[in-house]
Amino acid sequence: MALPPVEDIPEEILRTQIIIEARSPVDGKPLTAAEYAQLQEQLQVIPPRQLDPKIRDQIFLLRIRKGLLQLFPFLGI
Repeated sequence: MALPPVEDIPEEILRTQIIIEARSPVDGKPLTAAEYAQLQEQLQVIPPRQLDPKIRDQIFLLRIRKGLLQLFPFLGI
């Protein structure tokens, strides 16, 4: 049975180390722990989606059509 190399750090020690650096999930650049936490907060805030008013009107009309077809299936619209 072969032993691991001397420079290999045991898993028990690696589990106890505090992570002080990270990589950005956006572009993969190295970040400090504070920068990573700040980026995570920014990513948690989801901006409201802005739909084109024409698309919003189309969705509204499709929902009305669906409701009418459920009430009056014989309309054929």
